[in-house]
Amino acid sequence: MPVKPTLWISRKLSDNTLARAARDYEVILNAQDRVYSGDEIIAMSADVDAILPCHSELFSADVVARLSDRLKIIANHSVGVDHCDLGALGARGIVVTNTPDVLSDATAEIAMLLLLGAARRAAEGDQMVRSGAWTEWSPSFMVGTQVTGKRIGIVGMGRVGQVMARRARGFDMEVHYHNRSRLADELAHGAVYHDTVEGLLANCDVVSLHCPATPETTGLMNAQRLALLPAGAILVNTARGALVVEDDLLAAIETGRLGAAGIDCFMTEPGGNPKFAAHPNIFMLPHIGSATRETRDAMGFRALDNLDAFFAGREPGDKVA
Repeated sequence: MPVKPTLWISRKLSDNTLARAARDYEVILNAQDRVYSGDEIIAMSADVDAILPCHSELFSADVVARLSDRLKIIANHSVGVDHCDLGALGARGIVVTNTPDVLSDATAEIAMLLLLGAARRAAEGDQMVRSGAWTEWSPSFMVGTQVTGKRIGIVGMGRVGQVMARRARGFDMEVHYHNRSRLADELAHGAVYHDTVEGLLANCDVVSLHCPATPETTGLMNAQRLALLPAGAILVNTARGALVVEDDLLAAIETGRLGAAGIDCFMTEPGGNPKFAAHPNIFMLPHIGSATRETRDAMGFRALDNLDAFFAGREPGDKVA
């Protein structure tokens, strides 16, 4: 019988994923479900042929330089790969894959939840009821912003962005977008294309971020760009915390330039930004865009599909390096 490859699964994944992995690989699990340091990742690499990590494991150039030659593939349990130095990994001949497609619906659901929660003052209202502070009502009580019929600007019209556009059309929103290239008509479905982020921002009441974190997009939403939004606009981020300059976001909230924000991603994770908590019009979630049972199974299986292809001598379908 052929020897099974040894696979380290760095975090606790879904039961279905772990069962399938145990069938086909010699699996090393992270029983404590804790984050491993760079030195620990390096040490582990000497004992495994493959790693199935999450976004919490950081493969910096320094870590990659010291990985064991035994390690052949990193099959990420994520779409984003900004935790991996792809150039360094490629230079070492280590294959890197991700899990696109399977989390688009779940992430778009969270984006719409954040949009509605920010617009309709959900965090403030929930806290009021929970604390017993809801003692009166009037027509001026808890008045928020209506989403129906508003203009939404989507930055990054990839898989998640396109699903978000479909969800927004369910609220009769007028869809605008900026992307690296214009979509074909059958994919755009009438959405208005803007060839610059600046041109997009002036034409939307809501801006929703769905692009990856790259050197070009880091700090994308800064003071200058936030100032281009119509007064009272809403910012939604379910992509990466690095896309937003958080101090500039706070300043825009405090001046009223932004009416509200819905945030699922932060510069510091876990933990978020404690300064945001003082502002009830910032509706926050702890980076749970893909956290559904269905999506966790699909992500795990997609990562295992990539591993299966690699060890069968085929190129993985989701190879990024």
